[in-house]
Amino acid sequence: MKVAILSGSVYGTAEEVARHAQGLLNAAGFQAWHDPRADLAALQAFAPEAFLVVTSTTGMGELPDNLQPLYHSIRDLLPGWSGLPGAVLALGDSSYGDTFCGGGELVRELYAELGIREVVPMLRLDSSESVTPESDAEPWLDELISALRG
Repeated sequence: MKVAILSGSVYGTAEEVARHAQGLLNAAGFQAWHDPRADLAALQAFAPEAFLVVTSTTGMGELPDNLQPLYHSIRDLLPGWSGLPGAVLALGDSSYGDTFCGGGELVRELYAELGIREVVPMLRLDSSESVTPESDAEPWLDELISALRG
């Protein structure tokens, strides 16, 4: 199964978690693709069969700048990905209250518009509690791998 990993990162943490997830997915026998600067043409050329979005949150609950162009392209075009499996791993800081992991919530809304099925509940990693987000994400990534195999 071809899994597209999209990442939105302000300081690089989400990108590191996405790279770690790519390694785990590839080791589990998936064909995982990650390009932090991906555009819609490159994503469609990969022909994904599943999606993982790893994103931090910036501003007032928005997506990071590097993910916004792809997000808007997908929203404008609404590619035919209905029924495909997907998952969201959101990074944030709970001290921001209502906007905690807001970037991940925006992706979940996009999944709903596209008809992408969330196969595991969104993981929210709190930067005020997590110093090793890559390893903190591993149990959830194991769940995702099982769900994609199922």
